[in-house]
Amino acid sequence: MELVFYTTAQCHLCDLAEALLINTPMPAPIPVDAVDIAQSEALVAEYGTRIPVLRRNDTGAELDWPFDRDQLLTFLS
Repeated sequence: MELVFYTTAQCHLCDLAEALLINTPMPAPIPVDAVDIAQSEALVAEYGTRIPVLRRNDTGAELDWPFDRDQLLTFLS
C-alpha cells in the first residue's frame, strides 16, 4: 500500500494531519507521496475545499480531514 497526501503550502490543517501521520505508530512503514494541489487546476478543483486528504493507491479510498488516530488506523487496515 502507498498513500497520496493531498496538501498545500500555508495550510495549518495540513500541518496537523501531517503531524498525526508522522506520530501514529504503524505496524509497517507506508510510503507517502505528498502532492501540492496548487500545482494543478484539476487538483484544486477536486481537493481545494477538502484538504488535507489521504488517498490509498491500492483501493482509491480517501480520508478527508478531520480525522483522528483511530480513524487513520482504521483507514490503513
